[in-house]
Amino acid sequence: GHVVRNWKVRWFVLLQDKLLYYKTEGGKKEPFPKGRILLDGCTITCPCLEYENRPLLIKLKTKTNTDYFLECCSREERDSWALDITGAIHAGHPVQVQELHRMKNSFKLLENISLHHIVERMCDSSTGIKLTRNLKQGNRYKETFTGSALVDWLISNSFAVSRFEAVTLASMLMEENFIKPVGARSTEATRYGDLSEQFLDDSTALYMFAESGNKSISSKEELQFNISELSGTILKQGFLVKQGHKRKNWKVRRFVLRADPAFLHYYDPTKEENRPVGGFSLRGCLVSALEDNGVPAVVKGNVQGNLFKIITKNDIHYYIQASSKAERAQWIEAIKPLT
Repeated sequence: GHVVRNWKVRWFVLLQDKLLYYKTEGGKKEPFPKGRILLDGCTITCPCLEYENRPLLIKLKTKTNTDYFLECCSREERDSWALDITGAIHAGHPVQVQELHRMKNSFKLLENISLHHIVERMCDSSTGIKLTRNLKQGNRYKETFTGSALVDWLISNSFAVSRFEAVTLASMLMEENFIKPVGARSTEATRYGDLSEQFLDDSTALYMFAESGNKSISSKEELQFNISELSGTILKQGFLVKQGHKRKNWKVRRFVLRADPAFLHYYDPTKEENRPVGGFSLRGCLVSALEDNGVPAVVKGNVQGNLFKIITKNDIHYYIQASSKAERAQWIEAIKPLT
């Protein structure tokens, strides 16, 4: 409501240039509309996250700067209405309508997108994703968010243009261990082999920041920490193939071995920014070769041989493939003195 800020059920009818809304009596709409929203010059925001406890909102701002907040009954209904209203707003521009429908189910993530930047934005106390305590699913979880809340947040912050893109981006955050599933609903989904099925756009699926992504430190402290890690003398570098922690696939990574302090970092060679996507201290690590007849069951997918394993002092297992037995031996010999 514009005078009294309450919420009322209305029956909406979308026309080519306007959105009409009617009062309802006994489940039937009255014959004459209660009001109308002219769509010419309107801008639409969906999802609209201005009301923390109402995640299913569409916001319409008319060219006279009047705001309308419309709440739907489900995310599917909200997204369907938003698509149709946007189509009506751009009805005089058929090329824009075609582009809108093309984007609905297309996959086109932003180029050179930085997962670190997304996590930093997510952790922002004022504009980041809202964290809540959750007592569902038989356990007590602190500072969680739902899968559907993250999808809404990614879209509203322009990191994705569709729910399909946002789910894929959220899956990447989970695969790189920035976020993790908690509770039976989301944890069970990680058993699927397909990455697109591991993250759930669902209001009952719970997630939280992984320990590395949930640290509350200033950018200055973070910069000093990274400089400290990356300030060591480079002893060896080269391309190796690493198995992912969440999705057990294999990816080519550029590894850099440093001493004083002793760290092993790995980089994504497809990204221009010279920033590691992961790394760990070598102090207290165990490194060993794995022969073909000794490959553990947790190693999945296309294993070509020349495999070796690094176990950190926190008992995190890294499985890495070299291109030859000689190269594997060189890496092991270089790493061992630093552990």
